[in-house]
Amino acid sequence: MKRFPLTGLLLALTQVAALSQTPPSQPKLVIGIVVDQMRYDYLYRYRDSYGEGGFKRLLAQGFSCENTHYNYVPTYTAPGHAAIYTGTTPAVNGIIANEWWDPEWQAHRYVTTDKRYTTVGGTPGRVGQHSPAVLLSSTITDELRLAHNFRSKVVGICLKDRASILPAGHIPNACYWFDDETGNWITSTYYPDSTGLPQWVQDFNARKLPDAFLSKNWAADSTMTYEQSFDNWDAYNDGKYFSPFNGKAMPYNLPELKKKGGYSVIRFTPFGNTLTLDFAVDAINKMQLGADDVPDFLCISFSSPDYCA
Repeated sequence: MKRFPLTGLLLALTQVAALSQTPPSQPKLVIGIVVDQMRYDYLYRYRDSYGEGGFKRLLAQGFSCENTHYNYVPTYTAPGHAAIYTGTTPAVNGIIANEWWDPEWQAHRYVTTDKRYTTVGGTPGRVGQHSPAVLLSSTITDELRLAHNFRSKVVGICLKDRASILPAGHIPNACYWFDDETGNWITSTYYPDSTGLPQWVQDFNARKLPDAFLSKNWAADSTMTYEQSFDNWDAYNDGKYFSPFNGKAMPYNLPELKKKGGYSVIRFTPFGNTLTLDFAVDAINKMQLGADDVPDFLCISFSSPDYCA
């Protein structure tokens, strides 16, 4: 009978055990992206207009769920974002709509309204009176923070308050949304920035990018056609799909519209998405997201397509 040295066998078993206990690799930064009101078929309908590094790359190198169904209604902004980040439905996570009649308040309530907190960095009043208190379920971002003993950083960014607050969960490092009165990115005293905006956010706001974006006209891209979107291009140009632009045709005079609608006009333009992206990139750099071996999570929601739709 052939014999194996006992020490060799033990060494082999030790090596196998060590290999089996090797933790899987993990990303340094997870970025959750929601494009509000972007229908799934747009990925293919406008494929020829996309660059190689964006949606085409995600379709080619990522995983595309092509046969999924909503098992709840309504599919508004708040329930949608809550469903994505909690993995459950309104009956469980508590986010049944963007606003509803609250029997406890005996009044109509907005989803994230919380009068216990105040605005930081913007107009005093309800624009900053928000928190995720109404969210009943834990989010993937909450679980990441807990799993890494709060060393993971979680940040929520969106023009809409609810689409920044709900994805980031109950215990994020920061949440920011847009103030139509000042054109600033703001937060509330619920979050760690309760004593004031961080210097990097103040510096970003001081650049006055909304003023720059709204200082020019918005014209149709001459290299693209929109026949796939609407049967009647004249009806599209007439502005019936854009509330600030009713009765007007492209190019839109954004400086004039800003005089009437203030900074809120940027929400209804592609520049709202550009502003969101610029701020998110600055957050990655200034907050050093993904800079160490502990995974971080950045939640970004691009809202302008919803306002334009």
